[in-house]
Amino acid sequence: MELRRSSALRVLLGFLVLSLIASSSLGRFVVEKNSLMVTSPDKIKGKHDSAIGNFGIPQYGGSMAGTVVYPKENQKGCKSFDGFGISFQAKSGSLPTFVLVDRGDCFFALKVWNAQNAGASAVLVADDIDEALITMDSPEADGSSVKYIENITIPSAFIEKGFGETLKKAVTSGEMVNVNLDWREAVPHPDDRVEYELWTNSNDECGVKCDMLMEFVKDFKGAAQILEKGGYTQFTPHYITWYCPQAFTLSRQCKSQCINHGRYCAPDPEQDFSSGYDGKDVVQENLRQLCVFRVANETKKPWLWWDYVTDFQIRCPMKDKKYNKECADGVIKSLGLDIKKIDDCMGDPHADSENPVLKEEQDAQVGKGSRGDVTILPTLVVNNRQYRGKLEKSAVLKAICSGFEETTEPAVCLSDDVETNECLDNNGGCWLDKAANLTACKDTFRGRVCECPLVDGVQFKGDGYTKCEASGPGRCKINNGGCWHDSRDGHSFSACSDNGKLECQCPMGFKGDGVKSCEDIDECKEKKACQCPECSCKNAWGSYKCTCSGDLLYIMEHDTCITKRANETKSAWAAVWVILIGLAMAGGGAYLVYKYRLRQYMDSEIRAIMAQYMPLDSQAEIPNHVNDEQA
Repeated sequence: MELRRSSALRVLLGFLVLSLIASSSLGRFVVEKNSLMVTSPDKIKGKHDSAIGNFGIPQYGGSMAGTVVYPKENQKGCKSFDGFGISFQAKSGSLPTFVLVDRGDCFFALKVWNAQNAGASAVLVADDIDEALITMDSPEADGSSVKYIENITIPSAFIEKGFGETLKKAVTSGEMVNVNLDWREAVPHPDDRVEYELWTNSNDECGVKCDMLMEFVKDFKGAAQILEKGGYTQFTPHYITWYCPQAFTLSRQCKSQCINHGRYCAPDPEQDFSSGYDGKDVVQENLRQLCVFRVANETKKPWLWWDYVTDFQIRCPMKDKKYNKECADGVIKSLGLDIKKIDDCMGDPHADSENPVLKEEQDAQVGKGSRGDVTILPTLVVNNRQYRGKLEKSAVLKAICSGFEETTEPAVCLSDDVETNECLDNNGGCWLDKAANLTACKDTFRGRVCECPLVDGVQFKGDGYTKCEASGPGRCKINNGGCWHDSRDGHSFSACSDNGKLECQCPMGFKGDGVKSCEDIDECKEKKACQCPECSCKNAWGSYKCTCSGDLLYIMEHDTCITKRANETKSAWAAVWVILIGLAMAGGGAYLVYKYRLRQYMDSEIRAIMAQYMPLDSQAEIPNHVNDEQA
C-alpha cells in the first residue's frame, strides 16, 4: 500500500511542476514569431507571420532569402531524403533552399534534421489543421533524439495551414517561389542596454538537458562577463520552483522535496526518494545561487554569479557527494563574497512562512507584458522576449546582440563567435587585395558588411566594394600604399610617398603610372644629362654616372667639366681668405675687450690713486682737525 502511495505521489509531483503558473489567471504561453515575406511570384507576394522553432539556430538580428522547394516524396520529412535520392543542396550562384514539409508523424526536430542533412538552408513546416501558430519544441532528449537535436544548425519556422497550401500550390505548378525570413524585429531594442535573464537549475543529475545547460553556462561565461562589466547588459538569473498541494505537505515525499513546509519544491535529482540527494537540496542550492547573485550585485560585481555557478559545477558535483553547503561555502570564500550575508539572504528553510527571495521567483514565472509564462527549462529571455533555438554560445550571443540598435553593438558582438561566414563565399562581393591579404569584407551577426579596413593604424578609404586605398601617414608601410616598388643591386625605389596624397608617382629617374610599373629612364640615351663636350655618360638603374676626360672634374649642377688645378687654386685662395677674415675678427675682438673692459679697469685705478692726494669734484672736502688742535 505504501509503495503504491509513493508511486502516486511521485507522479503527482511531476505533474505539479507548473502548478503555480496554471493557477494564475494571467498565465499564458506566448509564441515567439518572425516575419516571412514572399517576394515572388507577384500573385502571392506578401508578408506573413511564422513561429520560431525552439531548436536549431535562428538568425537573430539578420535575415535570410531563399527558394522554396516542396519535395515530391517524403513530404512530411520523417525519413532520410537520401533514401529517395533527393538533395536540396543549392547550386553555385543560386539562392539557398528552403524546404517546405508537412506537419505530422514525427517530431518537428527530426523533420528539420533530415532536411538539413539533405542540404537545406532552412525549413518551413506547414500546419495540417486550421489553428493559431504554435511553437515547435524539441522532444525530451534521450538516447535517440540527442544525436540530432544538438546538431541542428539551420533555422526553422512554423506556418499556418492556409499559407502552406498557397506555397505548395505555387511550387507544384512550376512557379519559382522566393521568400525572405526576417528575425531583425524578433528581439526589440528599446534602449542602449540589453536586459536578459536565464531560467536555470543547479541540479546536475537530470540527464542530457542538465548537461547541455551546464556546458552553455561554462562557454558563455566569458562573453556574459564582458557585456556586464562594460555596462552593455543587465543579466538576472532565475530558478523555477513549485509548491506541494496542502493535502500532502506533511507527507514524507513533500518533506524530502520541499522547504518552508511545502511552499518551494524541486523534483528528486535521481527520481528515487529513498537514496541520494533530495529535491529540497536542489531548492536550497538554487536559493543559495540567487543570494550569491544578490550579494554580488550589492558589491557592484554581478558577473561573479557566473564564476560561482561554473566553479560550483566543477568543485561540488552530486556524483562526488560534494553537493552541499560546506563545498558551496568554499567556492563563495574563494570569490571574496560575504558568506554571512548570503546565509542571511537564504533565511530558514524550516520556517512555516514565505521566503521573500523564492516568492519573487514564483511570481516572476508568470508572464507579464509581451513575455509569456516560463514553462520550459532552461529558458532565456532577451528584452522581455523568450529566446527560441539552440542554447549555444554563438546563437545566444547573436540573439542578445540583436537587442542593440544597429551600429551601437559592443565589440564582442562583432567577434568571431557570431560571424555568419558570408565572407568565405567569393569574399562577400567586397574589395580584396590578394597580394597583401587584405579585405573589406567583415562578418557580423547581422550579415556581412563591406567596409575599408583599418590596418596597423592606417585607414583605407573607398566604397569597400571595388576600391580601398591606404591614406594618411604610414600608408606606404601597408603594401607600399598600393604603389609600384622594386629593389635591385642594393638600391630600393618606391612610387609611394607619405605626403598626404593618395597618388602614386614614379621617383626621379623613372617614368610610368606609378601603380603597376615604373621604368628606368636612360638619361644618357635621351640626352637629359652629361652633355658637355668633355663628358662621358654611363646609365645606371634609377640614375646615371657622368665622368670627364683627363684631369677634368664633372660639376653636376652646371653639367660641365673643370680642371682639378683650377679647382685646387680656388680652394687655396678660399683658405687664405678664411684665415684673413679670422685674423680680422680676432683683432676686432681684442679692440673691443680693450675699449670696454681693460680701459674701464685702468680708469678706476687712476681715480683711486689721485683720490689720495687731492679731493675730486665728486668728493666732499675732508676737515683738517690738526689745525684745530693747535689753535
